[in-house]
Amino acid sequence: MLDTMLAAGFHWSQLLQPQFYIEHGGLWLLLFVVFAETGLFAGFFLPGDSLLFVAGIYSSNLANEIFPTGNEYLDLVVLLVLIAAAGIIGNATGYWFGKKVGPAMYGWKENLLFKRHYLTQAHDFYEKYGGRAIIIARFIPIIRTFAPIIAGIVEMDGKKFTFFNIIGCVSWVFSMLFAGHFLQKWILTQFGFDLKQHLEVIVLGIVLVTTAPVLIKLFSVRKTKV
Repeated sequence: MLDTMLAAGFHWSQLLQPQFYIEHGGLWLLLFVVFAETGLFAGFFLPGDSLLFVAGIYSSNLANEIFPTGNEYLDLVVLLVLIAAAGIIGNATGYWFGKKVGPAMYGWKENLLFKRHYLTQAHDFYEKYGGRAIIIARFIPIIRTFAPIIAGIVEMDGKKFTFFNIIGCVSWVFSMLFAGHFLQKWILTQFGFDLKQHLEVIVLGIVLVTTAPVLIKLFSVRKTKV
């Protein structure tokens, strides 16, 4: 695969493009990306929402890498199960890592960026809103990478985390995957417009929609401080 990438003139910016993973790695690379983006520190830059949306557009191609079903709904179910499992395991890995390093953080020396009371505040927040926080974080880029790690650091109840991890991941994968598949099908039927030919625009739109809440929140906080 590496030789093919280099021969095609690979550039690092392609790692931000969801179609790159589908074209060069298919289903198995897609599953790894979902796992890494939701469970590893280094995965925060990987595409999540846009990758699942594009996967919905190419659902039959991806599902056929395992076995051809000949049915679009079965293809979607196969992808839903596999991708959701990768996301759930990824979040569980992040939670486990956070839980392992968390206790040591209470002994860290305080500095400009780290205060021990931050951990206490985070713990109280997860105790009160933990379930909703885990679910909502699934739909927000970057935050979904660090949410399970922080949940582990503040020692959020394991059973509670697992329950909302499953609910949040299945909801996230279902909404993005099915939206991509059926929106592509509807637009192609109604307007003869193939989304596969305009993936860059689609991806940009998804990124703007998913990051808008974060940007709005940041600007509102700054205005409040001013």
